Formats: sequence, structure tokens, C-alpha cells
Amino acid sequence: MAEGNGNAPQLESLAQYVKDLSFENPNAPRSLGPQETAPNISIEVNVNAKPLTAGEFEVELQLSGKAGEGEGLLFNFEINFGGVFRLTDIPEMHVHQVLMIECPRLMFPFARAILANAVRDGGFPPFLLQPIDFAALYQARMAELGKQQMNS
Repeated sequence: MAEGNGNAPQLESLAQYVKDLSFENPNAPRSLGPQETAPNISIEVNVNAKPLTAGEFEVELQLSGKAGEGEGLLFNFEINFGGVFRLTDIPEMHVHQVLMIECPRLMFPFARAILANAVRDGGFPPFLLQPIDFAALYQARMAELGKQQMNS
């Protein structure tokens, strides 16, 4: 990546796609009836990136979660949503942040819509994940890695 040549930094989304999608409704039709209490919903978020060619990267946004637990499990899901991005004139020291914060921020609305449709098609009321602060997740992960390195 060129640095200091006076061109404005650019981030282009070249493609976005579902790499893997799983929705399970293991207790249907019992799970589709009225529930006495709201289910506990847990969500896990992971972001990975790898270089493809000079200046182009694949970013994977992985979301997994479930509503309920054990016998009360209503549904669970996993999506691995991918994107190919071209970074131009972004200083090398900022590439990792762009890949781990800005790229998943662009991808999230599409992955969220796919999950919302899967849950609805599974027979449940609409389910929309709240927006995710990828910058805060990135900062927390970097702090965690820093502590691990200090303890090594």
C-alpha cells in the first residue's frame, strides 16, 4: 500500500456473500407456542481477515447465538458472512483497524437481515440484532492480547 502519495484513502467493498448459514429449531413445534418468560438470548461475534492479493482482503464476520437453553431452547443460529475489500492508500499501520472495524461495520446490516429472515422463516417473531460497536470490540481484544503478552 502506498503511503504519503497524496491520494485519499479508499475502502471498496468488492463482494459480500454467505459462506455458511445454520438455523436450528430443535424443539418445534413445541417451541413455537406462547412462552411464559422471555428467553435468554446470547450472541457471539468474531471477525477474521486474510489477504487475497495486494491490497485486497477477505473479511469474515461470524455471528452465532441462541434463544433459550436446554429443554427451553427455542432456536440457535450461526452465520459466517464474508466480504472482499480493496484498500487503497491506507497507511499500513491502520490496515488492521480498517479490516477489523470498518469492514464488519459495512457487512453487519446484511448479515443481520439474513439472520432476521431465518428466524422469521423458522416461525418466530422478528429478531433484529442490535448494532455492534466493532471499535469497542477491537479495543477490548487488543487490550486482552496486550495482557496475554505481558503474562507470557
